[in-house]
Amino acid sequence: MDTSFKGAAVRLQDIDIPRIGAEIAVGEDELHAFMDVEAAGSGFDATGRPKMLFEPHVFYRLLGKGMKRDAAVKAGLAYPKWGMKPYPKDSYPRLVKAMAIDETIALMAASWGLTQILGENHRDAGYTSPQALVTAFLASEANHLEATVRLLVAWKIDDDLRAHRWPVIARTWNGPGYKKNAYDTKMAAAFAKWQKIRDTPFSAAGDPVSAEPVSIAAVVSPVDKATVERVQQQLKDLGYTEVGGVDGKAGDFTAAAIRAFRSDNGLPAGDDIDDDLLLSLQKAKPRAIPAARADAPADVVRDKVPEVKTNWLTKVGAFFTGIIALVGSFFDGIIGNLGAASGYIQPVKDAAGDVPGWVWMLAIAAVAGGLFLVARHGEAKGVEAFKTGARR
Repeated sequence: MDTSFKGAAVRLQDIDIPRIGAEIAVGEDELHAFMDVEAAGSGFDATGRPKMLFEPHVFYRLLGKGMKRDAAVKAGLAYPKWGMKPYPKDSYPRLVKAMAIDETIALMAASWGLTQILGENHRDAGYTSPQALVTAFLASEANHLEATVRLLVAWKIDDDLRAHRWPVIARTWNGPGYKKNAYDTKMAAAFAKWQKIRDTPFSAAGDPVSAEPVSIAAVVSPVDKATVERVQQQLKDLGYTEVGGVDGKAGDFTAAAIRAFRSDNGLPAGDDIDDDLLLSLQKAKPRAIPAARADAPADVVRDKVPEVKTNWLTKVGAFFTGIIALVGSFFDGIIGNLGAASGYIQPVKDAAGDVPGWVWMLAIAAVAGGLFLVARHGEAKGVEAFKTGARR
């Protein structure tokens, strides 16, 4: 991602507030009151970049244990608790350094724009990745407010805003410490102020707007690896094990699992990773396993699961090989005198040199026995996985 963080930086226009509020039936006064308290003036800084605060404690949490977090801690970019160190005047240099360690997580660990939306909340704000959110925020403050409204809906406090339940809104947006800063009473006071001010004329039927917002579709970047990994893990956890490994690569296995999930959950057909899919994955129940699978006989499972059939064939082959070799170790002399059998066995005996025939045949029997046990175990695990839904 371009680390200049420069875009069109279109400022919020008066018409944008009633227009965006109308999307969720929230009045202009309510949005103004919310923004007066939760928005720090403009959504852009003096250089035209979205206002941004990099949160080292969030970066620490999202990185998790490992080499990346160790490197971030060493560089002073991450620490376990909020407030351990003062924030710099400009967070962007620190963000750019954090992006060199992990771009996606660094963007998720920063608060962005007009109402300081944490990048970690990009999906609730309507974007498939933090990169998409930031790209949209480079364009206009209207996009900042659009994302804010989506968060209000995702966090189920849009009805509280309509009903003027300011403590609920303040607590949800700011956490339990909202009372310390009196965010709720400040919102109530701001609402009372804006009720006395004439609203901007607006018709939901289509008044012209002075700043055209950038649509989500226009700014969504190709799905990043971290998002693909999350989707793969969610699919696997929900029982769509045809997804294969969690590797961040949207290959054929992942596509097959997405198509199956979409079909089971009433989504449009396809294998795209879009906002509908991401939202449904968060709310979906585990995949139902047909009752008939639990009673499926082994021969049916072998026909459906190639690796189970392979293990079965290996088991059968190892069994007969072991039996023949075991019998041969006891009757080496007799077999050696049989013309046809001798023709097959003699080259092996010659290769064995001075080792008695019964010894190497017993060794073959032992190897075959081990192979039999391994194949039998693999077959049993495969059958069990099919019956429980761990293998499709």
